[in-house]
Amino acid sequence: MNWLNDIRWDDKGLVPVIAQEKDSGDVLMFAWMNHAALQKTVELGRAVYFSRSRGKLWFKGEESGHVQLVHEIRLDCDNDVVLLKVSQTGHTPGIACHTGRHSCFFRVLRDGVWQTVDPVLKDPKTIYQ
Repeated sequence: MNWLNDIRWDDKGLVPVIAQEKDSGDVLMFAWMNHAALQKTVELGRAVYFSRSRGKLWFKGEESGHVQLVHEIRLDCDNDVVLLKVSQTGHTPGIACHTGRHSCFFRVLRDGVWQTVDPVLKDPKTIYQ
């Protein structure tokens, strides 16, 4: 796994990861991966992250069914950020955010106030039982 050594992991053994929708180019979410998560992502062809709050691997969609199929993995110029080009499954349009929205980036700063601009596509209470 020499390619794993090319990544500049932080002092906790993590690297930041951006999930971008392959077709639309929408940035869906930001998360973290450790060695095992990135290795599993490559092996399975689906996004596996490291949950810092739970201290374990998080298979995206394991509870919600909103899986991210990985089409391409890119590494930035400093070798310290990973970009996943994904297709979001489980709902049309795809839901990547635990709030039931397409993207975790659903607020826009306008006139000094954060405004919600993207709708909830599915009530999170019905997603996470």
